[in-house]
Amino acid sequence: MERKQRTIKSSISCHGVGLHTGVDSTITFHPAPENYGICFVRSDISNCSEIKADIDHVVDISRGTTIEENGVRIHTVEHALAAVSGLRVDNMLIELTGKEPPVMDGSAKDFVECIIKSGIQVQNRERKVLEITEAVNYTNSYRDIDIHVIPSDRFRITFMVEYPLPQLGTQYEAIYNMEEDFAFEVAPARTFCFLSEVEMLKERGLIQGGALDNAVVIIDKEIDQLEMDRIKDLFGIEDEIIKGANGILNGKVLRYKNEPVRHKTLDLIGDLALLGYPIKGHVTAARAGHASNVEFVKKLKKKYSKELKQLRDK
Repeated sequence: MERKQRTIKSSISCHGVGLHTGVDSTITFHPAPENYGICFVRSDISNCSEIKADIDHVVDISRGTTIEENGVRIHTVEHALAAVSGLRVDNMLIELTGKEPPVMDGSAKDFVECIIKSGIQVQNRERKVLEITEAVNYTNSYRDIDIHVIPSDRFRITFMVEYPLPQLGTQYEAIYNMEEDFAFEVAPARTFCFLSEVEMLKERGLIQGGALDNAVVIIDKEIDQLEMDRIKDLFGIEDEIIKGANGILNGKVLRYKNEPVRHKTLDLIGDLALLGYPIKGHVTAARAGHASNVEFVKKLKKKYSKELKQLRDK
């Protein structure tokens, strides 16, 4: 059965700081007309052009997905895109007061709650969906990454990760009904990083807005008090931090036993939205990240270029 396009009923905002840039940022979700798609705009730049959430605008995948047009960049768009895509919203303008959406608690939960609070507006035009009729496969043998999509009766995702750590190990997540499960099973999963990465990421100018309340930091090495103090200085933390008996800094409790793979699923949903159209197919991924997600979407776009053009022309 064909379904109608959807937007939201009214504009609604969230406020916070950007994860990687540390900028103060407000994100506002605006309704948009039929066949508009998903676009971003920066209100802090005069006469800023709208930037279409499209794979052709991706310019960086360093710990997040960055899009750009006419020299204007927006960093870490995947959580906002995942919220919109996961709630099956087809048309929306996403306005930012800075160069990165606010990280909030490290998940897409606040964005989802905003969109649900605004309400979904069903539109008149039929929804444009890319139906997968032939499998598309992406493999990176060097990094042992695989992403595939096969025909299915709806959009589904199966994701698997493996980590050589007892607190993580092999994790698996399967979302077979996105519309029913996304808001509760995927959106609240928070971003995570390993303790061994923290100083390197800071040195590269990333996670400037990172804090222990917007990320899960997994301990993957031995740590002494000297390093604890260095981490406190790095993040400007005044309170004591502890190792945590569960292998997570400060003993932060996971929202799900497999929260890391659920967050990887969240990121993949956001990156898949860069195709420009929702898909009807079953995506399976193993050990994938932003770089491989983007390469997979490029391959998918090339394989289905004719069908995507037909959708644009409808």
